[in-house]
Amino acid sequence: MLLSLAFMFGSNSLISGLGEEKESRLIQVLFSSVSVRQLLIAKVLALGTAGLLQVLVWLISAPLLLSLASSSFGGFLSDIQIPANFLFLGVVYFLLGYLLFAVFSVGLGGISSSTTEAHSLSMIYILTGFVPLWFFGALINFPNSPIWVVLSIFPITAPVQTMLRLGVSDVPAWQFVISIGVLGLSVIVGLFLSIKIFRMFMLMYGKRPSLAEIIQGLKTA
Repeated sequence: MLLSLAFMFGSNSLISGLGEEKESRLIQVLFSSVSVRQLLIAKVLALGTAGLLQVLVWLISAPLLLSLASSSFGGFLSDIQIPANFLFLGVVYFLLGYLLFAVFSVGLGGISSSTTEAHSLSMIYILTGFVPLWFFGALINFPNSPIWVVLSIFPITAPVQTMLRLGVSDVPAWQFVISIGVLGLSVIVGLFLSIKIFRMFMLMYGKRPSLAEIIQGLKTA
């Protein structure tokens, strides 16, 4: 739940920032000093750094919160233990997922005519990221279903789905390798395409390009 909410709030924050800069024409002033690539990569990395700081705060405060909750609810929470590999994988998936959603937000910031429109479009991948939580009950009852492997590899659902599976059953090492590899590659390819899209449509105001126009623009870029 924390992963999903962090992805949502991080994406909304980046979309709002890009949208306001685009609507106020401030983005044109910024591009007079830095390139499109430099500005967007800096924004994505800044969001990733903010996300890492958020994770560190959670990890540091988790033992204290568990201790306080245990004393409040009769002590049964004191038996909860979080393995080191779970924490490590949580940080890895958090950062990669954070960066992937940031990359999507950059692309939307380039094609959207307004911040409101960008927020509406962002719900496509934000809600997709919540899919593993919707089917958590099925995961508990059928932990070995192949569908969970697919969702663990699909980039948008991989962070949350993999962490949920770790809490329910064992996950083979090869699935971690493929999942993290696909997620990392998606971030790189997505950033490359988002920069191209932003460069092509950043000065378009009042009209959002169609999917056909975006594809054609990518082919000719």
